[in-house]
Amino acid sequence: MSAATSSADHYYVPAPSWWPFAMTAGLFALLHGVMGYLNGTGFVTIPVAVGAVLLIAMMVVWFRDIIHESESGLYNKQVDATYRWGMSWFIFSEVMFFAAFFGAAFFFVAFSSAFQVLAPTIPSEVKRWSA
Repeated sequence: MSAATSSADHYYVPAPSWWPFAMTAGLFALLHGVMGYLNGTGFVTIPVAVGAVLLIAMMVVWFRDIIHESESGLYNKQVDATYRWGMSWFIFSEVMFFAAFFGAAFFFVAFSSAFQVLAPTIPSEVKRWSA
């Protein structure tokens, strides 16, 4: 490799960022407010508002940074291909997860009579009300 490398010769690794910590703080505040709402406490609107504002601001600024990195030429074709392959594998894994989930649900519903042998016996009082 030559002493002078161009931007096409290296793989861009971004500098460490504090955005994930901001997102964690926003999610914590938002969930704290939702938890307070569900439990009926009066201190609800401030944590929800702070968490929502922090999450929205964090997403806007973080995406702004990523777009700036892309538009300024820091990403080469290898980084672009890595992002595209990563997103393709993510979508593929989600499709396979839902196929397995709904396949298991279908199997359970279609063949549930086979599992009634393993189920405990139901008292006659319950059977009378379920029919």
